[in-house]
Amino acid sequence: FDSTPQAGDVLNVMKDERAARELGTKRQQIKREQEFRKHHHLTLDEISKRIQFGEVKELNIIVKGDVDGSVEALADSLMKMSNEEVAVHVVRKAVGQISEADVMLASASNAFIIGFHVRPSVQANALAESEKVDIRTYKIVYDAINDIHDALEGMLSPEIREQITGRVEIRQVFKISKIGSIAGCHVTEGKILRTNPIRLLREGVVIYEGKLSSLKRFQDDVSEVKSGFECGLQIAGYNDIKEGDELETYETFEEKRTLEK
Repeated sequence: FDSTPQAGDVLNVMKDERAARELGTKRQQIKREQEFRKHHHLTLDEISKRIQFGEVKELNIIVKGDVDGSVEALADSLMKMSNEEVAVHVVRKAVGQISEADVMLASASNAFIIGFHVRPSVQANALAESEKVDIRTYKIVYDAINDIHDALEGMLSPEIREQITGRVEIRQVFKISKIGSIAGCHVTEGKILRTNPIRLLREGVVIYEGKLSSLKRFQDDVSEVKSGFECGLQIAGYNDIKEGDELETYETFEEKRTLEK
């Protein structure tokens, strides 16, 4: 032996050494291919959670069903969900039981299998477990459509939204050597948060975007100042502030996008 056999391995007696070597070589090749394919395949549940930009944008599916009409209708319904950002790609659609060949194709194309009124064979089921291929079986077509719809929604890049948290009017500017420009302000709306990004506006035009280096109430450093109160602030790395300028703070958040049914 080139290596030590494992417990449970089957010993075959061959008619000659040549036949034994051919069988051994074939089995070694199969084992190498299986080891090579041992990468992680996405399940439908995992795909629906992958919302980060740049990840999976095409959903590969194999559709198997009991009759041609069901297979065609289901495949067409799934492909119609595609848009300019995410797409359903039907790798194969056919009538009949889910076979080992279906599982191998799913493994090679990083697809998952939908069975409509059909089940995998015992061999296909075992192969799917070893190859980590996700097989979903359905009795109702809308259940399959809803699952794919949810997965595609998870693939959409979230929409970045912005909310203004506060606005201030700059009423005085104090230029201090070695420190820079300090703005004496009045909070006119919401509240100013020390950690939020800011925009400086002059006559309605944005002239600078950045962040605050300090926010004070009298001599005290504070984390926020509410509407109706006075404050002093300094913009990090920027000193071209004038009386009458306006400053707004804002925050951004991700909003999950939906896919039309």
